Amino acid sequence: MFESRQGFLYDMLRYHMGWNDQHGQAQDESFALAFPPAVALAVCETLSGDIDAALPAAAGVELVRNFTVIHGEVQTARMESPDRPSVWWVWGPAQAINAGDGLHALGRTTIMRLAQRGTPAERVLRSVRSMDRTCLSLCEGQYMELDFQDRQLVTEEDYYQMISLRSGSLTGCSAELGALAAGAGESEHLAFYEMGRLLGMAGQITRDVEDTWGPNADGITPSNAINKKKSLPLIHAMETAPVTAKRQLASIYVKRTLDSEDLSKIIEILDQSGSREFAESKAREMADQAMAALDGFASETRSTMEDLAHWALDGLT
Repeated sequence: MFESRQGFLYDMLRYHMGWNDQHGQAQDESFALAFPPAVALAVCETLSGDIDAALPAAAGVELVRNFTVIHGEVQTARMESPDRPSVWWVWGPAQAINAGDGLHALGRTTIMRLAQRGTPAERVLRSVRSMDRTCLSLCEGQYMELDFQDRQLVTEEDYYQMISLRSGSLTGCSAELGALAAGAGESEHLAFYEMGRLLGMAGQITRDVEDTWGPNADGITPSNAINKKKSLPLIHAMETAPVTAKRQLASIYVKRTLDSEDLSKIIEILDQSGSREFAESKAREMADQAMAALDGFASETRSTMEDLAHWALDGLT
């Protein structure tokens, strides 16, 4: 990837990935594999018995995922990554955009390393093309999500289209790349793409639930206070709650920023509307649809993929 590359840009990238601190000193931290790249490895291992062939694909997916994270932090003015200040908060938005673009380019070139592990040239080309299309889908999905913040009315169908582009596309691509690296046929890797797409959507809904209620189930989080995100629970309440509750939600969401009382009121309305239960059931429904995409595969294959479905739904009771 970029272990041999030197310079300020790569110091920022290593910082974002958690390998260095902001002064360039190595960090002794364990690396937790994210869901999208893990899908490529799981699919490849299931089909071929080994993850080795898909390692460049998984690494490329992880780099592209982090490209979207950095750009997303700039777009939403999020000051904190999970465990450290955001790149843009430390070095400014312009340099953060450079860092994100660098990760995108590195992700693409990393996927080309599939050829070094025996993947035929035409499959490498198809893998890169799949990732390029996915990056375009990611940008389309991010545009939709940002646009939702300025709209009073967002429908369920709008939301599902957005998360299919923003979250489903990358996980679908990862599953397809794992199948391509394993030597799967046309119908097989397309089926795995669909499985991955639906699991990515189920995972996004799960994160929406977690982000909306917060660790104490009260919605009091910095992200909620700054970004008026139109998540599935909120959309459900806006479509199904009594008129009075809808008016209350609308009056809250026209504010520039939300305070703790606003957030508590939102959670109260969502709870009364059964919006959390609705969103959780929709996530499970999409996970079931993901497994249905593999009808006709061996039971051992489906069993392994069901472990991925449980991971996507992790956090739901």
